[in-house]
Amino acid sequence: MTELLIGLVITIAVGYYIVKGYKAAGVLLTAGISLLIIAGLLGHSVLPAKVASTGNLFTDSLEYVKYMLQYRGGGLGLQIMLLCGFASYMTHIGANNVVVKQFSKPLSCIKSPYVLLVAAYIVACLMSLAVSSATGLGVLLMATLFPMMTAMGISRPAAAAVCASPAAIILSPTSGDVVVAAEKSGLPLHVFAVETVLPVSICAIIVMAVAAFFWNKYLDKKDNTPMERVDISEMEVTAPGYYSILPFLPIIGVFVFNGETIPGLKLDIYTIVVLSIAIGALVDFLTNRLNGKITLDNLESCYAGMGDAFKGVVMLLVAAGVFAQGLMTVGTIDNLLALADKAGAGGIALMLLLTALTVAAAIATGSGNAPFYAFVELAPQLAGKLGLSPAFLIIPMLQASNLGRTISPVSGVIVATSGMAKISPFDVVKRTVVPVVCGLITVILGTLVLVPMYS
Repeated sequence: MTELLIGLVITIAVGYYIVKGYKAAGVLLTAGISLLIIAGLLGHSVLPAKVASTGNLFTDSLEYVKYMLQYRGGGLGLQIMLLCGFASYMTHIGANNVVVKQFSKPLSCIKSPYVLLVAAYIVACLMSLAVSSATGLGVLLMATLFPMMTAMGISRPAAAAVCASPAAIILSPTSGDVVVAAEKSGLPLHVFAVETVLPVSICAIIVMAVAAFFWNKYLDKKDNTPMERVDISEMEVTAPGYYSILPFLPIIGVFVFNGETIPGLKLDIYTIVVLSIAIGALVDFLTNRLNGKITLDNLESCYAGMGDAFKGVVMLLVAAGVFAQGLMTVGTIDNLLALADKAGAGGIALMLLLTALTVAAAIATGSGNAPFYAFVELAPQLAGKLGLSPAFLIIPMLQASNLGRTISPVSGVIVATSGMAKISPFDVVKRTVVPVVCGLITVILGTLVLVPMYS
């Protein structure tokens, strides 16, 4: 229990200092390194198995920081920088203004920005079928839908929350955690994902959409949040109308090239964004009558946006990753697992306990996968002791891990979306917390109604 208390105290301290206005990246990095050193002093291995030790406790903790810089800076970080650079480029050449101008005409009949918010949320949820990474999807939506949402009158925190939320409920039947959950449940993938999980997911998404409508409307009024609806008649649009397609090139590319739509051709999100930038530059070059100097000058805005993304978003992701590793290394997750194993509760009580522990671990670590993969190993054993169906325990845990991540101020998707929106992670979490709670309640009730308790 000592490790659990250490993790809890340091997590509370992190929240306190961030609320007090300390830079989040520095706070998380300091807390993460401290946890890694404490873990080493308690006899735990500081580094994961795939990272070679330096032979010293202190330098091992710094070695993990280097690993995260390489892993997140070169992987997810590169994706974020590319998308942020693309978004800056689209703004600079005027493509985003063209989108707002054109879309405002058919949407002008919808007077409430909160109806638009719900529509954007549903579209974002459907996008999760094509982009499995929560952070990757959040960044993609921030680069494409966010400017349009804010221009149409949706507040910045509400629009960022929409971009951060679509992966809170799992829809894709082929995502890695669904495949693992089906295996541990002892059910065929199509039965587990489509016949069991999907109905619960659809109900949760509907409830979360309704909750987002009323909760964001309440917060905007309570906090007197500035609404940025653009007066279209006064908007200066210098780019031609066909530029309106350019901001959506990454989304189109995901659907066209991220599967087998074109036989033998499959591009990942990085190449899709680079291709989108290249197409944008080519269109800009032709529009400017083959003036290469103007085209290259405009591209500088893309590079500047990438640099700003590294400073404002990627370093936060690195720091959050170090903090999460510190919590897991010091033994916080293992202690939560021990609590679940000792629970001598009935079927419903055990399901609620495992769900609560999964949510708590997801909030603390900012990861959806890590807590679920840790706890799901327990479910078949605990289910067997009580004669329960493993799916009855696993489905709420599966959804709870993703829901918990969506209200964690240190999760990659919250850090990335808030950084791109230039607001605090807590401002986004405040917008997601009530819809997430409503979604979690729906998942639990849906499991009780639709999933047999006993095998």
